Amino acid sequence: MTLAERIKDARIAKHYTQKDLAKLINVKSTTVSGWELGRNEPSIETLKKLAQKLDVSIAYLVGVEDATEDNALTWEDLGMPYKGKIPDELKATYADIAKGYFKRHPEYLNKE
Repeated sequence: MTLAERIKDARIAKHYTQKDLAKLINVKSTTVSGWELGRNEPSIETLKKLAQKLDVSIAYLVGVEDATEDNALTWEDLGMPYKGKIPDELKATYADIAKGYFKRHPEYLNKE
C-alpha cells in the first residue's frame, strides 16, 4: 500500500472529508487531494500532524508498519476483572453509551 492510499484510508477511517483533514492540519483541501492521488507528498512536519490527527503512526503512513495500532477497548480499560478484548457485539452498546454521555457533557470532548 502506498503513502497516498494509507493517508486516504486513515482519513476515511476517521470519517473526515479532505476538507476536514485540510482544516485540521492547516493546508488546502487540494493539497490533501494531491497527496491521496500520489501527485506529491507531505513534509516530515506535516506527516507528524497527519499521524496525530489520523490516530496512526508515521511508520504506518510511510509503510514501515503494515497495520495501524490496535486500539481495541479491553475489559481492563473498563475496570472489569475479565481477560481479553470486548466482543464486537458489545462495542456498539458501549459506543452508544459514550455518545449519550458526550452529548450531555460536550465539555469533555477533545476538541483540537
